[in-house]
Amino acid sequence: MGRATKVVLAYSGGVDTTVCIPYLKKEWGVEEVITLAADLGQGDELKPIQEKALKYGASESLVMDGKEVFVKDYAFAAIQANALYENRYPLSTALARPLIAKMLVEVAEKYGADAVAHGCTGKGNDQVRFDVAIAALNPNIKVLAPAREWGMSREETIAYGEKFGIPSPVKKSSPYSIDRNILGRSIEAGPLEDPWNEPLEEIYALTKAIADTPDQPDYVEIGFEQGIPTSLNGQTLDPVSLIVQLNEIVGQHGIGRIDMVENRLVGIKSREIYEAPGLLVLIQAHRDLESLCLTKDVAHYKRGIEETYGHLIYNGLWYSPLKLALDAFIQNTQERVSGTVRVKLFKGSATIVGRKSANSLYSMDLATYGAEDQFDHKAAEGFIYVWGLPTRVWSEKMRG
Repeated sequence: MGRATKVVLAYSGGVDTTVCIPYLKKEWGVEEVITLAADLGQGDELKPIQEKALKYGASESLVMDGKEVFVKDYAFAAIQANALYENRYPLSTALARPLIAKMLVEVAEKYGADAVAHGCTGKGNDQVRFDVAIAALNPNIKVLAPAREWGMSREETIAYGEKFGIPSPVKKSSPYSIDRNILGRSIEAGPLEDPWNEPLEEIYALTKAIADTPDQPDYVEIGFEQGIPTSLNGQTLDPVSLIVQLNEIVGQHGIGRIDMVENRLVGIKSREIYEAPGLLVLIQAHRDLESLCLTKDVAHYKRGIEETYGHLIYNGLWYSPLKLALDAFIQNTQERVSGTVRVKLFKGSATIVGRKSANSLYSMDLATYGAEDQFDHKAAEGFIYVWGLPTRVWSEKMRG
């Protein structure tokens, strides 16, 4: 690991990352710990978190607002790529990690720190995402992961913290492990570790139970410019406001819940619950608009790119050469993906009911079965003959 004198610690305010402060100083001889709490819309009271870090030994406690950058540079890129891990999870939590890693590296460089640290355990995906992203941004900086190495159970961690005046959680804490940002929530652990157990309604915060949703549908019109969502119902919005408002509208109708057993990068299966109402609907609407604006071959080829893109985000390779190369392809495809998509929201379902674009490749004159039909029906016979020729030759040889 090597000795570090000044460390920037990714700080959430929880037991693990708070215990990391005295642990780094006492056990690993770190002289100075600077904590960094990234405000990505998790809704926490960040002021108490800031004071907490100082109380337990941080020399400086930083809170940085990253919400706009998070949505503009990370979420919108994933929407343009229609990125879904295992065709279901819109990567709402995974997308935060490369940004937090970038903030850690920038703060370390600003304060002259020789290491950065995080509180990830050795069993999850986040340790990989942080370590690899940090190495890509600054391969010379040390990465410390105390919780991966200290070998303490949660009870032992709490007891260790008490030696330094860090109080044990007063009330019985929730059995669930929850991560939240502006894009959504991930919920795991506790009763959810048994994949047969139905999630209790109490775990959800962004989406209503179907029984409590309105009895009339809502319609929302989402405007896109070059693949980026820019407006709701004709009103142009900044990136953060658009996500916040869409989460509220969509969540009211019980849309955006995912219950899945996913394949973690470290080789184990994990039962995860996600809430990402706005993000899921944006990907659904964006993909539909692409069907209007992209040629058949580009649209079909892009589907494979999207799956790879989702894997790269999930696996912590946001700053990798392949991800950068795919970005160039995706940005090129988005140049003409501008228009409006109309979505019907009702009782847990988001249904695309309309789409329009000045760049639409849809031709009513060719598609219609009415008198206005301009498609050359006589051309079909020769086309079918040539198209089917390999099949016909194969059939004759097989029969012969």
